[in-house]
Amino acid sequence: MKVDTLLHAQWIIPINDDRVLENHSLAISHGRISAILPTAEARERIQAGEVLELPDHVLIPGLINTHTHAAMTLLRGLADDLPLMTWLNDHIFPAEAKLDPGMVRIGTTLACAEMIRSGTTCFCDMYLFEGAVAEAARTAEMRAVAGEVLYDFPSPNYGPIEQGFAYTRDLIARWKDDPLITIAVEPHSPYLCAPELLQEAAALSEENAVPLVIHLSETRTEVGTIQERYQKTPVGHLADLGILGPRTVACHCVELTDEDIALLKKTDTKVAHNPESNMKLASGVAPVPQLLAAGICVGLGTDGCSSNNDLDLFAEMDTAAKLHKVDHLDPTVASAEAVLAMATRDAARVLGLGDEIGTLEAGKRADLIVIDTDKPHLTPMYSPVSHLVYSVKGSDVTASVINGNVVMEQGELLTVDEERAMAEARQAAEKIR
Repeated sequence: MKVDTLLHAQWIIPINDDRVLENHSLAISHGRISAILPTAEARERIQAGEVLELPDHVLIPGLINTHTHAAMTLLRGLADDLPLMTWLNDHIFPAEAKLDPGMVRIGTTLACAEMIRSGTTCFCDMYLFEGAVAEAARTAEMRAVAGEVLYDFPSPNYGPIEQGFAYTRDLIARWKDDPLITIAVEPHSPYLCAPELLQEAAALSEENAVPLVIHLSETRTEVGTIQERYQKTPVGHLADLGILGPRTVACHCVELTDEDIALLKKTDTKVAHNPESNMKLASGVAPVPQLLAAGICVGLGTDGCSSNNDLDLFAEMDTAAKLHKVDHLDPTVASAEAVLAMATRDAARVLGLGDEIGTLEAGKRADLIVIDTDKPHLTPMYSPVSHLVYSVKGSDVTASVINGNVVMEQGELLTVDEERAMAEARQAAEKIR
C-alpha cells in the first residue's frame, strides 16, 4: 500500500470506542485516514511519502472548540473581573466598535496559532467581519465553522440587520463546498434578537442545511429578562419560535430547568459547554451531568479570550472534569473518558461534522494531533486517557495534522508566521487602547 503520510505512535486513541491501541500506526492518503494497524504490520505493508516516528507519543483526534470568538485575542485581559453585562456593554461592545476586517484577520490569525499549538484543529466562531475570520482560518489551514453575529442594533460590520442576513447569505455562497470552512447562521441571543430575527435566522439555517449557533440561558439575569418579556424561559421561548432543532448549537446553557432539558432532548438541540468562561464571569455551573444523562450531545468550548483568557482545550478539559465533580460532590461524574469525548467525538457531532471528524477511523478526514509524553508531569504512564484530561498541557502537543496536511511538526508551526501574528496583534491593541 502506498500512502501520503504514515505515523508510527506509542499509543493511538481512536475515541470511537474504548480502545487504547499500543504500538500502532496511522496512514493518511488524500486528506483522509486510510488505515490504522499495528506498527510491525505497517512497516511491512505500507510505503509512505512522509514518515513520522513517534515513540513515547499519544495520537488522538484533533480537539474541536465548539464555541469561541477567535478575534477576541485582541481583547485578552482588556476588562477582567466584571459581571457579564457590565463587561459586555461597558467594555467589549465599545472596543468592538473600533474593529475592522484587517484587525479581525490579525486577531483570528493569532488565535489560529494559539489553537494549533495547543491541539485544536477545528473551531466554531461567532464574531464580527466573519469573512475575515474564514479567510484567516483558511490561510492557516484550520477547519472552522464561522458565522456573523446577528442582533437587533446596527453592527459595526453590516449596519442594519437586513444587511446582516445578506452578508450571511454571501458567506454561505462564497464558502459552499470548501473542504475546511463551514458557514453558520448565528443570532447572538434571545435577549439581543427579536423573535422575527430569530425565525428568519432559523429559516436561513434550514434552507442551507447549515448550523444555527446562539448564546442561550447563560445567566440568571438573561433568564429573568426573557421571562419578564415573554413569560417563558429562554429555552421555552426558542422552542415556541421553532428555533431549537438538530442543527441548533446552544452555547453555555448554564441556567436550565428540568423542562428546559427535556425540550433540548426532544428537539435534539446540541450544547456547547464553556466552563472556564462561565466561572470567570460568575455565570454559574451548567448542569452538564444532567444533560449527558438525558442523552443530549454536549461539546466543549473555550469562549473568547476576553472571558477565559486562553484557547487551550486541554486546560478546559481539566477544568470541566473537576468543576462538575466538586459541584456534585461526586468524583464519578464527568469522567476523563466523557470529557475527552466532549472535546473530540461529541464536539464534532455538535457542529454537524460527526461523519467527517472527531474520531480516528478509516475514511474520515485526517484531523489529528500528537502529544509527547516523555515529560516529568506525564510520567509514569498508567492511563493515557487520564493523562490527556488531568495532566497534559497544550504545550505538550508536538504535531498537528488537519485534512491530511501537517500544519505543525516537532513544535514548529508551518502555516502561520507567529512572530508576525504577535507583532501585528500588538499594533492592533494600540488602536484599541
